[in-house]
Amino acid sequence: MPNVRAIYVASDKGQPMVSVQAVNAITGRGLEGDRYKDGRGAFSKHRVGETFRDVSLIAVEAIAEANKEVEIPFSPEDTRRNILTERVDLNTLVGQEFSVGDVRMLGVELCTPCNRPSALAKKPGFETAFQGRGGLRARILTDGVIIVGDVISF
Repeated sequence: MPNVRAIYVASDKGQPMVSVQAVNAITGRGLEGDRYKDGRGAFSKHRVGETFRDVSLIAVEAIAEANKEVEIPFSPEDTRRNILTERVDLNTLVGQEFSVGDVRMLGVELCTPCNRPSALAKKPGFETAFQGRGGLRARILTDGVIIVGDVISF
């Protein structure tokens, strides 16, 4: 069953991602305690059209595949994504509504890998290894609490 394996937030750009067991999701804003909710993320000002950075998701399976291509593996928090999923093909959710627990989301765009996670983690190769598997940016459509273990439904 598709589910949430972990949740991460960072208080400001460049700060370490911190694992939490539950987080408040705020419609059109982001996750409580995360840099993007308050516009403090490194890419907060890089909006294209109606693209929003409320929340980002990445699949545990994508990390495992990408790590086969790098010398030093990336941990989920190294990816700088908020929600670690299991058994979800995130690439198919662009333009689709889905639920994470009781929170409705809209898949907005795929996360194009950049060099920032490599620089912050001091591990080479993120941009190349995560091509096509960098995760998904989503818009939060309803307020609610996301909890580790929540089911993801479509």
